[in-house]
Amino acid sequence: MKTVVRWGVVGCGGIARRRTIPEGIVRAANGRLAAVWDASAAATREVAGQFGARAAADLGDLLGDDVDAVYIASPPSAHREQALACARAGKHALCEKPLGMTVAEVEAMIEAFRRAGLLLGAGFMMRFHAQHQEALRMIRQGRLGTPVLGRAQLSCWYPPIEGAWRQDPATGGGGSLMDMGGHCIDLLEMFFGPVRRVSCHTNRTVHPYASEDSAVATLFFENGALGIVDAFFCIPDEASQNRLELYGSLGSILATGTIGQGERGKMEAFLKEGSGAYDAQQARGEGGGIAIEPAPVNMYRAEIEEFGSAILEGREPSNGAGPGLRSQKTLAACYGSARSGKTIEVA
Repeated sequence: MKTVVRWGVVGCGGIARRRTIPEGIVRAANGRLAAVWDASAAATREVAGQFGARAAADLGDLLGDDVDAVYIASPPSAHREQALACARAGKHALCEKPLGMTVAEVEAMIEAFRRAGLLLGAGFMMRFHAQHQEALRMIRQGRLGTPVLGRAQLSCWYPPIEGAWRQDPATGGGGSLMDMGGHCIDLLEMFFGPVRRVSCHTNRTVHPYASEDSAVATLFFENGALGIVDAFFCIPDEASQNRLELYGSLGSILATGTIGQGERGKMEAFLKEGSGAYDAQQARGEGGGIAIEPAPVNMYRAEIEEFGSAILEGREPSNGAGPGLRSQKTLAACYGSARSGKTIEVA
């Protein structure tokens, strides 16, 4: 029985070179890096030499017999065609988010992999953060009570950079909302379920590039909970605590620093056994939180191992294309709301 998935990487610069290859594919118990290809020939040679992989001449060359699955980390504008090429070549694919530029692109990708009997996954690695998984377990146990409000924040300082695809909606699909808000929306949908409708505002507050550098979205979930996502490219890194706040009828789960690329952060739960009576004083005692401190997990390794295990076991991965499609639909509604100034139903 096969025990190792041989990975090819498309778009081997950027996040692939910094995190997913060294921390995910190279360290995965069930994975091995076989080949890499990037639109930059220099990047292809450098990454191949750094990690001992085959330097592919082009995408077709990457999709050789020594590759079982492909990690796609190219700009979103290239995802659809590269993923379809993987499906035609009989390769599974784990694609960075957003899966495509539009909902229609993602649906076409999903259908192509379904027809080919292959797996397509979405690269939402923050789902695998140990504290996020523990919070999800507590919510599923009912310890938060009825979900009431979720807030997820992810911001950074991202000044104009020549050729940066995230700063051009033609290559990135959007700016801070698509790139950072996409992670936040996915996390809140993981905790509270699908979003039904949205209201969103975007702006170019500080930076002059074409994509938005500012975004705030309010979400209405199918279960009745509300949500807030704020994502900015124009706030200094040190100023944003990347907060996660989950509130319910029995308490809250509050975190700083768990949203991001690191595997640590601070998370506390403030929970009650029952709803209790009305307190006219509304006193807030200091402390009293329960620290949520599971053993840290490397998110990049976890996402690669989960997708690899699903391939080897012939099952659907928890990081399959479903969450990617849900996120794409919610993001499309958010951008529609920002353009129209109206509340938009999620398709």
